[in-house]
Amino acid sequence: MKMKPLGEGMRIALNMLEFNPGGMGGVETYVRELVRGLASPGSDCELTIICSERASEYFTALAPACRQVVFTTRRGSLSRLARGILRSVGIDLVKMAVDNLGVDLVHTPYTNVRSYRFRSPQVVTFLDLQHEYFPEFFSERELQRRRRKFQQAAHIATRIIAISRFTKDCLVELYGVEPGRIHVVHLASNPSYCIRSDQRELAAVRKRYGLIRPFLFYPAATWPHKNHAMLLEALKIIVERHNFSGELVLTGIASHHHETVRRSIAELGLTDQVRILGYLPYDDIPYLYNLARLLVFPSLHEGFGIPLVEAMASGCPVVCSDRTSIPEVVGDAGLMFNPESPEEIAVSIWTAWNNQELLSALREKGLRRAADFSWARTIEDTIHIYRGLCTPGVSR
Repeated sequence: MKMKPLGEGMRIALNMLEFNPGGMGGVETYVRELVRGLASPGSDCELTIICSERASEYFTALAPACRQVVFTTRRGSLSRLARGILRSVGIDLVKMAVDNLGVDLVHTPYTNVRSYRFRSPQVVTFLDLQHEYFPEFFSERELQRRRRKFQQAAHIATRIIAISRFTKDCLVELYGVEPGRIHVVHLASNPSYCIRSDQRELAAVRKRYGLIRPFLFYPAATWPHKNHAMLLEALKIIVERHNFSGELVLTGIASHHHETVRRSIAELGLTDQVRILGYLPYDDIPYLYNLARLLVFPSLHEGFGIPLVEAMASGCPVVCSDRTSIPEVVGDAGLMFNPESPEEIAVSIWTAWNNQELLSALREKGLRRAADFSWARTIEDTIHIYRGLCTPGVSR
C-alpha cells in the first residue's frame, strides 16, 4: 500500500478499489465528475481516493492534489493473495487501512463491490438494480453474487444516494430500505455536450468516422439490457417497409454480448445499415450527438441514463424507451415507445425521422429539459449529504 499527502477540510474517502477505467460505461462518467467536483476549490472536502495500482494513474491525472491509498489488486500478486488469506481468518487489511485514515466518512460511488464495515459513516451510491428485474441476463453465480453484494451495501450504508426516484423506489420495494436513509441525487452531462457550431470540426469528425449518410445514434455498451436486439429488429422493419437509406451508428464498450449483436446484424441483413464504431475518444462523442438526426435509446433498464441528457443538451432529438427511470429523466422531451415491441420502436423512429417539425420540437424541449441537470448541482447535493453525516450532533 502507498500513500500520498493530505490537505485540510471535511475529510472524505472515496472507495474506488474496484474501479475499472474504460470498462464501466456510465459509472465511469459519474466517478469522473464526482472526483472533479469534490476535488475542486470551494468544495470543502479533503479527498482521499482508495484505489488499485491500475487506477492510480487515472486518478492522479484527474485530481493530482488528492491523497491516494493504493492497493495492488493484480490477479496472482502476493499482495492480493496475502490480503485474501488474512481476510479468511478475520483480518481485513483494507478495512484496517481505511479505518486508520481518520476520515469523517467513506463514500462508495457504485455498488457491485465488496462491502466493508468501516468505522466511519458510509455513503453508498446505487445506480441501478437491473439484476433483480432481468435475472436472465446473468449467470446464476453472478446473480447470487450481485444480490449478496447489493443487499449488504444497502444495509451497511449509513446513507444511500439513489440516482433517480425510480432507483430509490426499487430499494424500498425490493430491499426494504427505510426511505429516509435514501437521497435522490440526479446525474447530468458535462458542459462539453452542447450545440457545436464549428462546421470545420463537425466535418472533421464526420470524415474521421465515414458518416456520409444521415444516421440514428445509439451510444451504449453491448450489455443485454441495452436491448440492441429489439432495436435491430425495428431497423429491419424500417428497411423493408420504407427502404430506409440512413444508418444506425453504434458506439460504446464491447461487452460479452457484443458478438451476439454482430451476428444479429448479419443474420438480419443489416450490414449496410449499421456501423459499429466501438469505444470512441471522449472528446468525439459530443460531435456525434450534433451530427446525428436523432438519438434512439431502447434500453430495458436504466438507473438514470446519462446519454439522454447528453443528447438533449447537444440539441439531438430523443426517441426512447418508456421504462424505468427514462421518463423521469426525459420528461416531455422525448418520443417514447415500448422497448419490447420492434413494431412500436420502428413506428416511433420513422415518425420522428420523417417529421422535421417534430424533430425541431423535440430538440427545443430537450434543450430546456437538459438545463434541469448539472454536475454542479449533483456535487452540491452530494456534499449536503456529507455535511449531514459530518456535523456533530446530527443523527446518523
